[in-house]
Amino acid sequence: MARKNDSFYFDSFQACAELSCKGARLLADIMRSYDPDTLKQRMDEMHAIEQAADEYKHEVLDALVTAFVTPIEREDIAQLSDLLDTVVDRIEGVLLRLYFNNIRTIRPDSLELVEKIESSCSEMVKLLQELPQFKRSKTLRDTVIHINSIEEEADSLYIEAMHSLHTNCTDPMEVFTWHEIYTFLEYCVDSVEHVADVVDSIVMKNS
Repeated sequence: MARKNDSFYFDSFQACAELSCKGARLLADIMRSYDPDTLKQRMDEMHAIEQAADEYKHEVLDALVTAFVTPIEREDIAQLSDLLDTVVDRIEGVLLRLYFNNIRTIRPDSLELVEKIESSCSEMVKLLQELPQFKRSKTLRDTVIHINSIEEEADSLYIEAMHSLHTNCTDPMEVFTWHEIYTFLEYCVDSVEHVADVVDSIVMKNS
């Protein structure tokens, strides 16, 4: 395998972040205009995004096998690649749970969490665009902080949504299924924050 140049790794990270944004927009579109009868077809669209993210992850890991020199530490490249893939996996996970739990209507407060997923993924794209010039970037640290703030907002929404679910819903099955869905929605934002934390660590170690 030919040696990959430094831009290969950064370009792959950016591509995965953009796929996360695409997945977040698709999930938001599905949930805002929810039609359970078309969910199977939309799942195929989401799975194609997830498969594309997997491909980038595999290409990065394959390149690391033969790489002698990398732009940042090998362990950081592997971890960042894995975490970016996890974001897409989590987004797809929400859609899967809507499907196999046979959700017929969307609880309105779940849409607030979807909005936070979209916002955090958009910020993640900016973060990964800045990563190649992290040593001289003027905005990267602010973007990390913004992602942390979005995650805190999502945590608050999650707590209130769960409180409402457990105090106002009388159907045990609905409580069970939405408990899981809310948790996965919150996982999505958490997974973006994990990406931001690793980027922050990379900057600290290389400054």
